[in-house]
Amino acid sequence: MPTISLKVNGKAVSAEVEGRTLLVELLREKLGLTGTHIGCDTSQCGACVVHVNGDSVKSCTMLALQADGAEVTTIEGLAAADGTLHPMQAMFREHHALQCGYCTPGMVMSAIDIVQKHPEGLSEEQIREELEGNLCRCTGYHNIVKAIAAAFPLMHQKHAA
Repeated sequence: MPTISLKVNGKAVSAEVEGRTLLVELLREKLGLTGTHIGCDTSQCGACVVHVNGDSVKSCTMLALQADGAEVTTIEGLAAADGTLHPMQAMFREHHALQCGYCTPGMVMSAIDIVQKHPEGLSEEQIREELEGNLCRCTGYHNIVKAIAAAFPLMHQKHAA
């Protein structure tokens, strides 16, 4: 089996993987990072979203071999070492943007990517459109959209209008 090397949440990692091993399987089963969820096995739900080299990726659609040499960030890698939440995590908590929590890790990872890719600003309509690949069966999205909008100025160090 081939051995891959990557950086996961800032730490160098090496693992032997079969050619068919998905990135989500590597993260959950070999590295014990179970915050990345498997929701649908068809890349429809977004529960498995992680960042690979800074971009959000559905880890159920990427082979672990494709991540060789990459930097991967999971939900476990967002909070600071002292436990301070990432602004997006804090706003999800503050705005009650979760219920059962199953979609939350992937939703947070996608939301961070959305905000980072739109430094000029985001309308409610844009946020909803950008979230299209993430399914939540509990919240109705209203509080998720509010949380993302509230995190925007914190992530870009701008004052809310």
